[in-house]
Amino acid sequence: MSVPVIYPGSFDPVTNGHLDLIKRAARIFNTVIVGVATKTQKKALFTPRERLEMLKETTKGIKNITIELFDGLVIEYARQKKVKVLVRGLRMISDFEYELQMALTNRRLAQDIETIFLMPSEGYSFLSSALIKEAAALGADLSSFVPSSVALRLKKKLKTGK
Repeated sequence: MSVPVIYPGSFDPVTNGHLDLIKRAARIFNTVIVGVATKTQKKALFTPRERLEMLKETTKGIKNITIELFDGLVIEYARQKKVKVLVRGLRMISDFEYELQMALTNRRLAQDIETIFLMPSEGYSFLSSALIKEAAALGADLSSFVPSSVALRLKKKLKTGK
């Protein structure tokens, strides 16, 4: 479709599940803007710039995406970009309630902006950045959860705190 979309998130860190959704969206839409939120309610391990760099490293082969930092409400960011569609991922039933609340709130704030949901491949449906960070802190092998460059950054960050 020739409709541009935004896939917003904190991506702290980017997981194989995120990458799966980015690839899926890029197959459907001509332009996918991956918006990295600079402010989030979650306690971030990586800085916004580090999250942006990780996404750029891990999406090099995808031609029709751009990756940018954004600040504030995603609907305001969408308006700045003249985008009318947000893409969100649904992994498990537990995601549905939160994502529905967010989509309905965004709709109330901006009736002209729609939210569509994509499901990741089954092998990634359980992944979350929080789970990855916890597993990394406990020394788990992350090779099936995140790209190797992200796993290295995680280990370094957890070891040094920087």
